[in-house]
Amino acid sequence: MLGILGGDERCPIARSLDVLGEKWTLMIVRDALAGSTRFSQFQQSLGVPREVLTARLASLVDGGVLERTTYKPEGARAREEYVLTDAGRDLSLVLLALGGWADRYRPTELTSDLRFVDTDSGEPVEAVAVTQESQQRVPLQRLTAVMDPAN
Repeated sequence: MLGILGGDERCPIARSLDVLGEKWTLMIVRDALAGSTRFSQFQQSLGVPREVLTARLASLVDGGVLERTTYKPEGARAREEYVLTDAGRDLSLVLLALGGWADRYRPTELTSDLRFVDTDSGEPVEAVAVTQESQQRVPLQRLTAVMDPAN
């Protein structure tokens, strides 16, 4: 792991960026959420250089986002694939929020092939904030980050 950005272990954003802050990392997670598991699938989808992809996959494994497993196609040699962990699957909400932000503030004429949907109904979903205890939806205008003084 790279170490805590800015030296503040208390900050969850800094701790997250230690694993996720490199270019291509969230794109790899996006493809994994959409079902990619093999090096060749990631490379074909992203067009990322092999050495960069190798490094990013290793950092995602080290960070607990992906796990490396072995599979053996019939009549072929054993190969490795990359499977999302629970931590990796939890990043779907992060990517959902990032995509929603881009749709609102960085719109394009092009139609995206990426959609997040409810598995059971197929309905599109959106990221929302809810209170922890009462599960009440909080409009983004009322969402505030609070910095507590250092202990």
